[in-house]
Amino acid sequence: MKIAVVGTGYVGLVTGTCFAETGNDVICVDIDSAKVEKMKKGTVPIYEPGLDILFERNIKDGRLSFTTNLHDAIRTSEIIFLSLPTPQDADGSADLKFVLGVAEDLGKFFKSEPNIGFKIIIDKSTVPVGTADRVKEKIKSYAPDFEFDVASNPEFLREGMAVEDFLKPERVVIGTSNQKTKEILTELYEPFVRSGNPVYFMDERSAEMTKYAANSFLAAKISFMNEIANLCELTGAEVDKVRIGIGSDSRIGKRFLFPGVGYGGSCFPKDVIALVNTANENGYDFKILKSVVAVNKNQIELFFNKISNHYGGDISKKHFAVWGLAFKPNTDDVREAPSIALIKNLLVAGATISAFDPEAAQTTKAVLGNKIEYAESSYKALENADALIIVTEWNEFRNPDFAKIKAFLKKPVIFDGRNLYDLDKMKANNFIYYSIGRAPIK
Repeated sequence: MKIAVVGTGYVGLVTGTCFAETGNDVICVDIDSAKVEKMKKGTVPIYEPGLDILFERNIKDGRLSFTTNLHDAIRTSEIIFLSLPTPQDADGSADLKFVLGVAEDLGKFFKSEPNIGFKIIIDKSTVPVGTADRVKEKIKSYAPDFEFDVASNPEFLREGMAVEDFLKPERVVIGTSNQKTKEILTELYEPFVRSGNPVYFMDERSAEMTKYAANSFLAAKISFMNEIANLCELTGAEVDKVRIGIGSDSRIGKRFLFPGVGYGGSCFPKDVIALVNTANENGYDFKILKSVVAVNKNQIELFFNKISNHYGGDISKKHFAVWGLAFKPNTDDVREAPSIALIKNLLVAGATISAFDPEAAQTTKAVLGNKIEYAESSYKALENADALIIVTEWNEFRNPDFAKIKAFLKKPVIFDGRNLYDLDKMKANNFIYYSIGRAPIK
């Protein structure tokens, strides 16, 4: 099939590359000409494990191409995926200016070239309930007689696992009321679900709600477990044991039960608030999700207070090493990353920072500039630091050389926001060790 993907962020680039991998001809569209030129030369603009191999192979084989010309891309494409940003607006709602802007361009183009055949426009971006209708109305306002359909096909890709998630999806959700669209998309997704994983067809609004509901529920699990962790610290219970105890219940499951400094990234923070906003617009007080947001924000404050309280409330002139900047491992994404909020708090309190992340130094620099130092290695970050702060659970941080850590730090103090280390091991190595939901070692 011939496919156009409008937008080459995490979702768009993975979507286009993986569809090309199954033999489709895919053209990706972006307004950033410099980015497009780099991609044409084989440069992947994001860090996503496994993407570079598929990316290079499909460019070489001629199935994956890039352009800034939207009209050229859609003229020859049967299916048009909209993988555009939907940033959080000032009131918490999802800003649809990019989605509706492209819809307007499509409507004008369809009016000027009415004989280019049936087109399927698919919202791949995370969009509020009713967006498919709004896109359809926008296009029809310019080309009322043009034959097209607007469907919803939300993505469920985990950054760091996006390629695997796309190639082997647990499920595919498609919202459409058009039988022709259903038949075409069934054929498109057939190579990805040969092992029997389901493709669920539903109406467009239910598909849009499914995406928000899924992300919000997972965010709620994280915030719930963080609340349990906070209570464990007050009662003397150990959160790791509690997590194992409840995670073995099949009704609950083991995933998203790890306590920490809160969730971040491009999806959970924005999507939870957007769903709260949708509820508000419909006159419903979504109390649980409002609490999820509040708990997540509070986790950073609680962790910061642990650090500050250890030093008697004064961390001015303290120098900290920070391991981990990305909002999660295996990505360079720092959007809504807990590390950014924590570092800002530390800087305001007068501390200085030397940070290391295997992939996210440049993306962090785009946010924080030169307000912190960027170390070349995890151990380099430790030099002359008063303590180590761990914010992201990269694998390379899980089994470090503790003797080396002690040698670099002024004092053997670790604030672990991801519970990477065993308490007995920390005690045996004579560390002062703070974690989440577990008694500190002093």
